[in-house]
Amino acid sequence: MQAILLGIVQGLTEFLPISSTAHLILVSKLLQLDQKLTPEQLTGFVAVIQLGTVVALIIYFFPDLWNIGRGFLVDNLAWMQGAGRLGDPARMGWLIVIGSLPVVIFGFGFKKVIEGALTKNLYVIASALVGLALVLIVAERFGSRRLKLEDLTWVHALVIGFGQALALIPGASRSGTTITAGLLLGLDRATAARFSFLLCVPALAGAGLLQFVREVKDFDASLLATTAIATVVSGLTGYAAIAFLLYFLKTHSMFAFVAYRLLLGGLIFALLATNRLSPA
Repeated sequence: MQAILLGIVQGLTEFLPISSTAHLILVSKLLQLDQKLTPEQLTGFVAVIQLGTVVALIIYFFPDLWNIGRGFLVDNLAWMQGAGRLGDPARMGWLIVIGSLPVVIFGFGFKKVIEGALTKNLYVIASALVGLALVLIVAERFGSRRLKLEDLTWVHALVIGFGQALALIPGASRSGTTITAGLLLGLDRATAARFSFLLCVPALAGAGLLQFVREVKDFDASLLATTAIATVVSGLTGYAAIAFLLYFLKTHSMFAFVAYRLLLGGLIFALLATNRLSPA
């Protein structure tokens, strides 16, 4: 039951702009999993169930990813031979490559900090939840929401990529930071979310596989079984979360997520202030 609950939490919160890390750490503390599992096992568990949401992302966007991947290879090979020009799929492939650079650089450059105790600190998480909510208010209020996918340039991709790098701060939310960056640049909500999801694919897949290879050696048979259940559940709920958010943002603003982030951040601060939770 705990595995199913954590799978649902991971699947729903990975793609909604409310921070999967914040929810997983909070729920694992409330379930006292940090006392039942070693830090390596808990880190590995989170990494593996994250792969379930990666699979959901790939399945949902498979036609787009296939066209981008094929166009990227074909058009770039033709361009290097002096024939033809880059089409829209190849261009989008380059935007994803450029947008992925910041998270790779910061991810490896600050690896020890990211994997350290500070990133699991509930004061940091609550502050990030509230902080991004305030920035998101500004993005909603002042973003022009005029740009579409075809209007994106390498500058847009790089700025949104820096937004993705900010998601290395727990509580920030990968979809939250990238969608917020897109809105600040003038993208409409649905376009910002769509590019955010496409940009997430290499980052989520790379990080999840790396953590899986490093940590799965600490799993016993029982933990492997419950992890498999949680991974399947996270994939199913993750697929539903993607579909919901893209549909929701066609006609609604981000203010519902702003309110949720403020409430959750305030709740965590209250639990910390009353010693119901320990910060580390």
